[in-house]
Order: sequence, then structure tokens, then C-alpha cells
Amino acid sequence: MTINLTLLIVMGVMFAVGIYLLLERSLTRVLLGIILISNGVNLLLLQSAGRSGLPPIVRDGLVAEDYFDPLPQALLLTAIVIAFALVAFMLALIYRSWVMGRQDEVADDEEDRRVAAAVGAYDPEEDAEVGTETSEFIDTVDPATGSVRVVDAAERNSENAAEDHGVDHSTGEGER
Repeated sequence: MTINLTLLIVMGVMFAVGIYLLLERSLTRVLLGIILISNGVNLLLLQSAGRSGLPPIVRDGLVAEDYFDPLPQALLLTAIVIAFALVAFMLALIYRSWVMGRQDEVADDEEDRRVAAAVGAYDPEEDAEVGTETSEFIDTVDPATGSVRVVDAAERNSENAAEDHGVDHSTGEGER
């Protein structure tokens, strides 16, 4: 298998320009970046197929090295279909963005602006370490049956309050 240096350079340029275009705010440039990256992947799969050979049809007297590997061709066709679907989806997003706002640029939302303005700011409520489990749902094991059930915070609080007052939840009766 010989490696074609020209194809490797073309793939590298396609990947580099595609990634650069993906980082832009214009959806049209993002679409062009996706197209360049997908074509670079197609060239990579084509290059990984190796040299050309005979079709993968079994014939008497031929060794396995004389056959062409069909796996890179199948991967190439799959990559083409995936790229086409992604391009179609991006075209729909660009069209919708153009119809709604007459622009194809992704705008900042208020949260992005707040985060950008507060560089290095420490918010104790959001940035504090959480030492205990804060989930509202906790798996509990029923001692009578041994089954596991999910209990939410309201039910757990009512069970704790009932235990404080001596109410048995399984029978619904309290201490009398």
C-alpha cells in the first residue's frame, strides 16, 4: 500500500479549513465547514482502501492479497449518506433562521452575555462544592417485600413526619 502525499495534504487542508469554518457564527459558513470535513473524511476512507485490486469475488487460484477490500467502499457510501443528511438538516436550519430573522448568524443569548461579562466571578450558590446527594428521587428498599422503589422528596418528607407521629404507612394506622 502506497500513501499518496498529495491526498494527505489535501485532507489536512480540508480538515483545517472545515474546522475553522465550523467555529464561525454564520450558519452558511458552518455548512461549508461540514461539507469540507465530510469530503476530507471521504478522501481519508478512500486512501485507507489501499491499492486497487480485483473485485472481491472468489476465484480459483487467487490469493487473498489480490482482492480489493470492500469495507472502505461501504464506509465511504455510509459517510456520503450521513453527510448528505447533515447538510440537508443544516440547510433547513439556515432557511428557518433566514425566514424568522432575516439573518443566518447565531446570536448571543442573555446567559451567554452574562457569563462573558462575569469572567472570574465566583457565585457561591452556583460554584460551591456539593457534599451530599441532592437528588429529589432516592431508591428505597421496602423491608417487607425486598423490592426497590423510587421515592420523591414529598413522599419521603411525609414518611419522615409520619414516623415522628408514630404512623405506620403500610397499614395507615397510628399509635393509639
